[in-house]
Amino acid sequence: AAVALAEAVAGTESAFADLMNREAQRMGLKNTRYANPHGLPHPNNYSTARDLSILATRLITDFPELYKIYSTKSFTYNRITQPNRNRLLWLDPTVDGMKTGHTQAAGYCLIATAKRPNGSSGDRRLISVVLGTESHAMRAQESQKLLNWGFLNFDTYKVYSKGQAVLTPTVWKGSSNSIKLGFNRDVYVTLPRGSNAKLKPVVERTDPLVAPIAQNMRVGTLKLMADDKVVNSLPLLALEQVNEATIVGRAFDSVRLLFQR
Repeated sequence: AAVALAEAVAGTESAFADLMNREAQRMGLKNTRYANPHGLPHPNNYSTARDLSILATRLITDFPELYKIYSTKSFTYNRITQPNRNRLLWLDPTVDGMKTGHTQAAGYCLIATAKRPNGSSGDRRLISVVLGTESHAMRAQESQKLLNWGFLNFDTYKVYSKGQAVLTPTVWKGSSNSIKLGFNRDVYVTLPRGSNAKLKPVVERTDPLVAPIAQNMRVGTLKLMADDKVVNSLPLLALEQVNEATIVGRAFDSVRLLFQR
């Protein structure tokens, strides 16, 4: 019976781990693998600082109500009080999370997040990931250094507003001759301080644009470049719907397109 129970538990753990791995891939965690659902040490349990930062970002944006728990300094249940092991909650008032960890293989780890004013753009949040330190104190110290360095040396700029027309290209065979292209959210980019003047947009679009075109349909890609490097790559969306033209209008544009090639 004990052997059967152990096999059942192992099978359940494997099923949950498979589910977690599929979700990790969907989220873009390219160098993460889960061998079990509880996180206890295993040779096939691994991740990277970058993947952990992506995971932390998704938790903050997807579950803002749950994220508030990570700023709780202590919790008491059944007359037993457990303190939060994130020392930065006491040292830096701008820190509001996030997660400590420790295993013999990984050392003392900390994902720390802080939110500080960003001029006229409102507050800005940074996430630091520190792995493999030798003590509670060291992981807090190194995390604080990283956060301070990031806030001091980088700025976040709002590049486009939600619904702003970035381009207004020609539409063929449509009820309208043009269409507004842009994004369904505000677009921000983080750059080294003072380098926003170097930012340049580069649009990649397959022409011609032929109706019908649905609202929010992806019609291209906009790359934000700085010093010939891609800072961000964004799907360019149709901000409005363009229906097909009448049969006469479609025929007229078909002829015009012959002379565009």
